[in-house]
Amino acid sequence: MRPLSFFVFVVGLWAWTFQVPAQSIVNRVKERGVLYCGGVARPGLADQSGGTGWHGLEIDIGRAIAAAVLSSADKVEFHAYATETDFAEGARSDDVLFLTGSEISDHHLAGLIVPGPPVFVESQGVMVPGDSSVQHLMDLGNRTVCFMIGSSSERALNAFCDSTGCRLFRRPFSEDGEMVDAYAAQNCHAIIGEITDLAAMRGEEELRALASRILPETLADFPVVAATGTADAKWSGLVAWTVYTLISGGRQESRWYAGGAGAMPVDAPELGLPHGWQKAVLKAVGNYGDIFRRNVGTGSSLNLERIAWGNGIERGVLLSPHLD
Repeated sequence: MRPLSFFVFVVGLWAWTFQVPAQSIVNRVKERGVLYCGGVARPGLADQSGGTGWHGLEIDIGRAIAAAVLSSADKVEFHAYATETDFAEGARSDDVLFLTGSEISDHHLAGLIVPGPPVFVESQGVMVPGDSSVQHLMDLGNRTVCFMIGSSSERALNAFCDSTGCRLFRRPFSEDGEMVDAYAAQNCHAIIGEITDLAAMRGEEELRALASRILPETLADFPVVAATGTADAKWSGLVAWTVYTLISGGRQESRWYAGGAGAMPVDAPELGLPHGWQKAVLKAVGNYGDIFRRNVGTGSSLNLERIAWGNGIERGVLLSPHLD
């Protein structure tokens, strides 16, 4: 009888375990009272400059999600990822992750997260002094170009030269400060890097005399997405609808289309979203255009423009469809 009793106990325990549903992330966030976000630090996106704690476009996206779930945009905690351990722990513990495709791939996170809607389109760009004759990427021929060795900027530059046959003098650096100093001394005709990093660099004191400008053409473009864990599809849906609400919320009211919170009405109590949640989100953080402007756009020190390319892509975000 003992083996039979043990067998019945094990089967009962197994059945009880699988009948009890895993706690939803919405409930977990509500019980904790704070939304956990994580990602890679980038100027204007997730930034600690100014000694005021974490701020930036990604933080504001997190604040919008917190406003939807916790009725308060202030209940957000951001964690910066820099090491392999940071990425692995963040993928398991943070409620929302802001990552690029290469970061997901390089840190083997594809099986742990769902890549959600893009919140910003980062680019590998080129910065030149204001008085430079370089106006386009092909004008870089026979000029000295500086970049960080082993970076994605170097890979993008190599790919560009391989595809176009552009001949230039490559000057790699292992330290950011040394590269900036070389550019300030005009030992480099151009500097390669992520658009947000370049925009932050041109505002540094040692570079202000150059009045640097970033070429409108880019070497590569890649979205930063709002990713979530694979365990809770409803949470992934909630995050996506919040991002799309921010984007569509920038549409102006007209005779033919609703604007603001009514541009793409989403009533989804099944996701844990209360009635009127979209109005609350837009009131708390503004629409995507407002978020872009104050963090990386004309209302910020980065002063980046929202530049549109083909297929509905903008520097800023991939445009979402409206539900009309």
